[in-house]
Amino acid sequence: MKLMRVGEAGREKPALLDADGKIRDLSGHVADIGGEAISPAGLAKIATIDPKSLPELAPERIGACVTGTGKFICIGLNFSDHAAETGATVPPEPVIFMKATSAIVGPNDTVLIPRGSEKTDWEVELGVVIGKTAKYVSEADALDYVAGYCVSHDVSERAFQTERAGQWTKGKSCDTFGPIGPWLVTKDEIADPQNLGMWLKVNGQTMQNGSSKTMVYGVAHIVSYLSQFMSLHPGDVISTGTPPGVGMGMKPPRYLKDGDVVELGIEGLGSQKQTFVADR
Repeated sequence: MKLMRVGEAGREKPALLDADGKIRDLSGHVADIGGEAISPAGLAKIATIDPKSLPELAPERIGACVTGTGKFICIGLNFSDHAAETGATVPPEPVIFMKATSAIVGPNDTVLIPRGSEKTDWEVELGVVIGKTAKYVSEADALDYVAGYCVSHDVSERAFQTERAGQWTKGKSCDTFGPIGPWLVTKDEIADPQNLGMWLKVNGQTMQNGSSKTMVYGVAHIVSYLSQFMSLHPGDVISTGTPPGVGMGMKPPRYLKDGDVVELGIEGLGSQKQTFVADR
């Protein structure tokens, strides 16, 4: 299933995308796409609904594909070819940092370049949405706790991230720096999350063209690893790292400016399109 949320910000309706590409209203069956609705039992219940029995919704703004996200966890330097382009060594364990949940926006919403920004950068990433509470889970069982996958754009301000004192979080958490969606694609539709093509374009020029197969630590390992340190809850999102082609890795580096348009997508998970606008 492809689950989504549509409508103006803060008033989105839960919906699904049917086999014909029509948006169907789920609000008569679930309150929203999050919490119990994305648990194994909740997803099984939605799967019994005939999409054609649901009211059709007119295409409108698409919101973030999941609500109630308590944690937005990111994994750094998790693609061997991306680590190489930045001159970093592959880490011996996953590099964990947090992105503020207030950064979350819809997949096609405007992204704001923050005041004082010098180096706003792009990163297409595979997002993992947790469907039931995970604590001390094994790698063999880890995918049982995943509701599905989505496109995640880990927008970054590199000067804030690496040139200012402290940790990476402030370079990752600016308002609108976390577009997710357009859909939460349930895991049964993705045969292998470690073999998905990933791409990103800036003003029509391809910058990233990679695959999740070059991830150093795969989805199952990451979910298991994180669960050793913190409980993962329904609606939590894990952004699992980016392939090469980010602006920071170019020679000379290239960063986003007012008016730039970024398009990105992942095989089977849909695509996003954002205009970047200076936050005045």
